[in-house]
Amino acid sequence: MRVLVLGMGKTGKLVASVAAERGHSVNVLDAKENAGASALTPPFVSGFDVVIDFTTPEATIQNMRACLATGAKMVIGTTGWYDKLNDMRGLAERKQAGLLYGTNFSVGVQVMFRLAKTMGADLKKAGYAFSIAETHHASKLDSPSGTAITLSKVVEAAAGVSEVPVEARREGDVMGLHTLTATSDADRLVLTHEAFSRRGFAEGAVRAAEWLASRTGCFDFQDIYTEV
Repeated sequence: MRVLVLGMGKTGKLVASVAAERGHSVNVLDAKENAGASALTPPFVSGFDVVIDFTTPEATIQNMRACLATGAKMVIGTTGWYDKLNDMRGLAERKQAGLLYGTNFSVGVQVMFRLAKTMGADLKKAGYAFSIAETHHASKLDSPSGTAITLSKVVEAAAGVSEVPVEARREGDVMGLHTLTATSDADRLVLTHEAFSRRGFAEGAVRAAEWLASRTGCFDFQDIYTEV
């Protein structure tokens, strides 16, 4: 495939590297080259099979408006923009584009979501209180993480509780540590995912791009991760 990667942060660079390893041709744009989505003209975007975005919430919205309007296929690894999800879904559907988003492109994290749903449902009436703790590197912009927010929503829906508290820490170069704890008067059950590097996120995003290349519509990685 011809892949355009938006964002030259640590994850964006790794996405470009993984895409090249998997045999794709890769072009990367950093924030200066694409200020206000200025580089994403229809002729330029049409030269790529898929666009992968790991930028910032503000930049992502601009990038999606520019790319989806051309009918492009986009994988969005950026979080913090979901208040605009309905607008972006509508744009993708009107233009017969492809939009695949996710709070986390790690397959391990997706399995954690599934196990968390089971924990919530099975402990629903057993007298357990749920809590989440997450730690990320000091430069991560959103807090709590999109992954922690998704995890809390999964448990809230499954356990029938109004809110699962999230404690967020930002320190060092921690790739991502998420822990779900269920505590009763009798015992404690703990479910943890620890990322050792960004590679799991990058590989998931590239595999998602390969999956999306032949599809149109709007998809959540949480729903299709077993297919990539």
